[in-house]
Amino acid sequence: MTSLRTSPVQPIVTDSSSPPNESDMETSSLQQQQQQPPTLASSSPKSTDASHIEDVTDSTQTMTVEAVTAAGAARADGEKITDVALEATMVDVLDLKTLASNKNTVVVCNQTKEDFGDKNNEIILSVRSQLQVNDDKEIKNTTKKQQQQEKKKAIAEHEKMWLTTKEASAISAEDVVSRLRVSYRSGLSWKESEFRRQMTGYNEFSVHQGDPLWKKYIEQFRNPLILLLLASALVSVCMKQFDDAFSITTAIVIVVTVAFIQEYRSEKSLEELTKLVPPTCRCLREEQLESMYARSLVPGDIVYLSTGDRVPADIRLFEAIDLAVDESSFTGETEPCMKTTELVLNPMSHTSMKNIAFMGTLVRCGNGKGIVVNTGEKSEFGELFKLMQSEEAPKTPLQNSMDILGTQLSVYSFFIIGLIMMLGWIQGRPILDMFTIGVSLAVAAIPEGLPIVVTVTLALGVMRMANRKAIVKKLPTVETLGCVNIICSDKTGTITNNEMTVTTIITSDGYYADVSGTGYNDQGEVHLLKSYSSEQAKEAIYNLLEVGVICNNATINGDTLQGQPTEGALLAVAMKYRMYGVSDKYIKLQEYPFSSEQKLMAVKCVNKYDDVKEEIYFVKGALEKVLKQCTKFSNGNEKVLLSSKKEQEIFTEAYEIGRKGLRVIALAKGDSLQDLVYLGLVGICDPPKPFVRESIEQLFNCGVKVKLVTGDAQETAVAIGSMIGLDMIHSQTLSGQQIDNMSDHQLKSMVNNVSVFYRVTPRHKLTIIKALQANGNVVGMTGDGVNDSVALKKADIGIAMGKNGTDVCKEASDMILVDDDFQTIVAAIEEGKGIFFNIRNFVKFQLSTSIAALSLIALATIFRIPNPLNAMQILWINIIMDGPPAQSLAVEPVDKDVVKQGPRNVKTPMITKTLVLNVLFSASIIIVGTLWVFKREMSDNEVTKRDTTMTFTCFVFFDMFNALSCRSQTKSVFTIGLFSNKMFLVAVTLSIVGQMLVVYFPPLQSVFQTEALTLYDILLLLGLTSSVFIVSEVKKFFERQLLKRLNRTPRKQMAFV
Repeated sequence: MTSLRTSPVQPIVTDSSSPPNESDMETSSLQQQQQQPPTLASSSPKSTDASHIEDVTDSTQTMTVEAVTAAGAARADGEKITDVALEATMVDVLDLKTLASNKNTVVVCNQTKEDFGDKNNEIILSVRSQLQVNDDKEIKNTTKKQQQQEKKKAIAEHEKMWLTTKEASAISAEDVVSRLRVSYRSGLSWKESEFRRQMTGYNEFSVHQGDPLWKKYIEQFRNPLILLLLASALVSVCMKQFDDAFSITTAIVIVVTVAFIQEYRSEKSLEELTKLVPPTCRCLREEQLESMYARSLVPGDIVYLSTGDRVPADIRLFEAIDLAVDESSFTGETEPCMKTTELVLNPMSHTSMKNIAFMGTLVRCGNGKGIVVNTGEKSEFGELFKLMQSEEAPKTPLQNSMDILGTQLSVYSFFIIGLIMMLGWIQGRPILDMFTIGVSLAVAAIPEGLPIVVTVTLALGVMRMANRKAIVKKLPTVETLGCVNIICSDKTGTITNNEMTVTTIITSDGYYADVSGTGYNDQGEVHLLKSYSSEQAKEAIYNLLEVGVICNNATINGDTLQGQPTEGALLAVAMKYRMYGVSDKYIKLQEYPFSSEQKLMAVKCVNKYDDVKEEIYFVKGALEKVLKQCTKFSNGNEKVLLSSKKEQEIFTEAYEIGRKGLRVIALAKGDSLQDLVYLGLVGICDPPKPFVRESIEQLFNCGVKVKLVTGDAQETAVAIGSMIGLDMIHSQTLSGQQIDNMSDHQLKSMVNNVSVFYRVTPRHKLTIIKALQANGNVVGMTGDGVNDSVALKKADIGIAMGKNGTDVCKEASDMILVDDDFQTIVAAIEEGKGIFFNIRNFVKFQLSTSIAALSLIALATIFRIPNPLNAMQILWINIIMDGPPAQSLAVEPVDKDVVKQGPRNVKTPMITKTLVLNVLFSASIIIVGTLWVFKREMSDNEVTKRDTTMTFTCFVFFDMFNALSCRSQTKSVFTIGLFSNKMFLVAVTLSIVGQMLVVYFPPLQSVFQTEALTLYDILLLLGLTSSVFIVSEVKKFFERQLLKRLNRTPRKQMAFV
């Protein structure tokens, strides 16, 4: 037991005015008698219960509370001091209470209850109890801190374990297993997997919850034109013009609701992407193979794969038995990828990672095992998902044009108000009255029918395109097509059918043949290219194709393939050669499956019709592997020794086929695998769809360039580009690796001149789209796979394939081609160009009518003459302006000359200088003619019903003829056909009938303050008002003649071969 001396306790000071009590005297006496030093009890820091407290019997000196606290602090600082054993009787009761707050103090009572007193003894016991509680808390806090430190340390150690998918591909499977601290035999423990899951999260994608529906609906009101119309409606209510307010509000609600529905239906791409993660998988946990939810997988889990499985995470394979994975939706590769377990040095693309099974891909055949390296959003599939979330669809050119138009109309409205107020102030009129008149005119000038007309025009365009097998998901998309000047197209499934086809045959004895037709059917023929002996050539081709049929595990039912595309192509070419029932002749004894190491497949068979039953080996595979097993080649009916010279000739033939972008398959047969007879080669590719070349040529003639963007190798990409007519001579090619090594500025300067992009990933496609858009291009993107979805979303218009496209692709797109026909894009672009011009025709009609009506009222106000039109007549004119005649302009057939023009410049506003001049020209004729009629009828200086009826009818007739001239801005109505737009004829007829009812029907006469006109009056008005149509036709005629003289036909640039 160690001792610690301190200064003695000072005597207790009592108040001299009061006598000391008995307790004070007793305490003072004890303090004087004892001069012993305090003693430290040697005990464990965590042992504070009564059994570990030692009584102090030889105390000679008391210890102050400060000393005890100092001792406790010293222990807390790490000095070798245990617990302080303090004789409780030496400390003041007040000090005992203070000691309770010191967690390092152990109080020992060595006095009996009788000597020490009940009260003080209770205090001592209370202090002891409190100290015990405090020390227990300290133990818990220490334990908790230690656990937290251990957890942080474990997390830090685990974070060092994680690998990217690319890193896992570049090291051996043993190194991956060692890095992730897992056993091949037992897998992870449930406890360890739960710890890792807390770090990495569940193996799933978190779709961000968007704004609530009501907020999305409110967002639609942020459009400048909608805001302007809302202001107009509010002003109309304030001025008690409830009819205008109602019509404007109705228009706003219709337009906003349609836009909201379109946007709501289009926001499902991310949800569809999550469906590609399988719900369950087979996983090894604690030496037990479990069927468990895929969302519970963590890095380090051992997963088993077999035919038909959807890969649940990014998996580094350590066992692959004839394992082929379909990655077409992810990488764009047509052929299923044969997987291996060997490490890949410096993997540059997804297609090069042969030892990785990517999340979301499909196992076509074989079996495999692997270790999970990444899950959820950290997988390669998850990177695609995050790109989808981060990219926002751009505004369409029409939306931008309408925003500009709303701003322009706002400026014009304020200008009208200011002008009217200034004129009124000059004339000395009340400012408030002039402000009211100015606001009324400005509200009337705003074309509240424009949003409805735009919506109706686009909706009708959507319906027409649906009839042409193109489904448009967003209304503004239709018009965007008219601005597209570049289309980036994926190859597999878009340009091609994603159906492997044999197109070339070369037999061992030199017979060449081309094969026509596509798909897994017998549509097509085998055409010999040289005039050899017909029977000998047929036999050579038959023997060659027979190997492809026997050494095959695929089947074709109808046009549906079950099996690998390469084997399906071999069956299809045999069907085109009318080889039926070939496989029935043989009995398969043994199969040697294709592997990534052997690169060939062999089948041992016997002919069921031969008596001898000799074994025959049928072999197909990579040329270099097959030739190693061959000793002879077939030459007619002879088997000739295979020389080095002949081998060189064969490799040269294969090289020429490969240059065309074809995959080369060699075929042989023989009595032994080491003594085969070489029979020839076949060239296989995924050929372009019919009429794709013609469609691309039409697009080029319309000013639209097509660029091929694919994950294929350069040879294949260039070959397909040449087949579809892309200019491969004067343009460049660019790989994904080259894009990675470029700066944004370098790519931007080069991207317009590139026709083919090859070996690209989804991220590369996104980069290409952004670079093209940065150059001011309006970009369309076509695709059918998951790997295309990000680019489809970012493009100005994403076009998905309807037949073979994935759900993710369709949801991310703006338009879906029902028949997967590239020709439909041409039709859609034609429709898009026509729609914008139809909307502009409506704007011209409505603005010219509005300006004419406003000018009449403004002039009457300024010159203080009677108003030529009353309130009901103005309302009727507004109905005509926004009613059937105006709406019918939206359904005008697409002008073929407009289609031949180049893509519309997205910076071109809805209201151009030319349009303004045309509007003012038409409005001037209407104003002059109407004022002439009004002045003529007011010759007696009195305004009668006849005067206003003549003026009113004159203005309506002017409207009808103006609408007729607005059907085309450049062509004569007689050229486009008076009856080509039947809806327009019906609308104009109904408007004229309505006007006649207003003039001649007594109940309506009293409402509109009109009276019946004579036939002479009607004929006079028709003759006068037709002037706006006649003058417009003459004007357009001279403009066409001037255009021909200037020869403004755009010069075509050479880009199509």
